[in-house]
Amino acid sequence: MSTDAIVLLKKDHQEVEKLFKKFEKAGDDAFEEKRQLVDAMIEELTTHTYIEEEIFYPVAKEAVPETRDHVLESVEEHHVMVWLMAELRDLDPQDETFDAKVTVLTENVRHHVEEEEDEWFPEVRKALGRKRLQEVGQQMLDARPDAPKDPLKISSAHA
Repeated sequence: MSTDAIVLLKKDHQEVEKLFKKFEKAGDDAFEEKRQLVDAMIEELTTHTYIEEEIFYPVAKEAVPETRDHVLESVEEHHVMVWLMAELRDLDPQDETFDAKVTVLTENVRHHVEEEEDEWFPEVRKALGRKRLQEVGQQMLDARPDAPKDPLKISSAHA
């Protein structure tokens, strides 16, 4: 398995996208399935967000100062997402706002992923190079077990 930091982040993006698609295909009354999918989304996104904010973003900002604004915007996007996840964590899937909140979360994450992958990951890859990306990726893998389970424990929740 590759330890390239950007490859690992993209893999996380793909995993979350699979959950989004399953949710979108779930029937209107598939409340139990939707609850399980949202719980999985929250777990994946909380870990991913923690890894980005604690390890990847600081390295990216240092290596490519031009990405500073992208990183700051990404942290603000995380802020919105972690609060949505916190609301969804405690919300009954039969609540009339549940699907709407998941839709907003999905749209925000998809926008966020597109910006990262298309606009600034290529700059970071060029600046860091293969060896450094592998070192950072290993740091990210090592940090995964330390990721909080509660989205509101992520730094950006209080930014």
